[in-house]
Amino acid sequence: MELREIEIFLTLAEELHFGRAAERLRLTQSRVSQSIKKQERQLGGLLFDRNNRTVRLTDLGTQLRADLVPGYRQIQDAVARASATGRGFAGVLRVGVQSAWSGDLVLAAATAFGTANPDCDIQIREVPLSDPFGGLQSGQLDLQLTIRPAEEPGLTAGPLVFSLPRVLVVSSGHPLAQRQAISMEDLAGLDVVTVDGPPDYWIRHHIPARTPGGRPIQPAFAVAEWETAWSLVASGKGVFMAASWAADDRYHYNRPALAFVPIHDAPPLEWGLLWRTDAATVMLRSFAEAVVAQREAMPAGD
Repeated sequence: MELREIEIFLTLAEELHFGRAAERLRLTQSRVSQSIKKQERQLGGLLFDRNNRTVRLTDLGTQLRADLVPGYRQIQDAVARASATGRGFAGVLRVGVQSAWSGDLVLAAATAFGTANPDCDIQIREVPLSDPFGGLQSGQLDLQLTIRPAEEPGLTAGPLVFSLPRVLVVSSGHPLAQRQAISMEDLAGLDVVTVDGPPDYWIRHHIPARTPGGRPIQPAFAVAEWETAWSLVASGKGVFMAASWAADDRYHYNRPALAFVPIHDAPPLEWGLLWRTDAATVMLRSFAEAVVAQREAMPAGD
């Protein structure tokens, strides 16, 4: 029996109706009938009892169905896996995130993507604040949702995902804590917590050397992780610039010892997708599209 004949037999054995089986198989009813008759001649016995009203499996048909189903399913699974691999929709994709809100988004996208592509294994890993590109450059990550800018050789900048207003994080007892908003000029004379590790262009983009009016901005402590920054600010040892989502109660950054003051003239903080240029597979690009689609599906204001 050829594979197509097996498919015709198993479909009819499931439907027990020549018309419905033909419709599922996209064949004519006479083609289904001819195939069954051919199989019965080859096997030397009837596979179905049929009359004008009913179609039923014979004992021979029941036995053949039981014997064929496991092997046929293995063939189907093998073809599906080969097809997924050929399209690039199989294997492991290692994705980095840098913050709680970006992690939530990537996790939601990975859940939806994994449901649609069960042969894909999306592994989510944290990207250290102090080493924003090391995981990609070393090959430990394939893709990440990262804070921009990213001007690194061997890495490709993908679509923008978040663009969020900046806030100044200060202790709740700081003189600026009660202000409705501040300007970049207010950073002059403050001890601004900076980050230890990223390239100079990245540091200067987030913490410029001077205010728009030319007054110096004084960097204080350099931290390697988010939690140290929050602790320094909470204890009154400095201030820190962050995205507006840091004040959201859904994340652990917001606490009574901190205040989040909008900076009305600061450029937004941007998160975008970034990947190793030599790892730009079909699966990677499709998952990047899934992340963007997940972001677009979020309620306005999130």
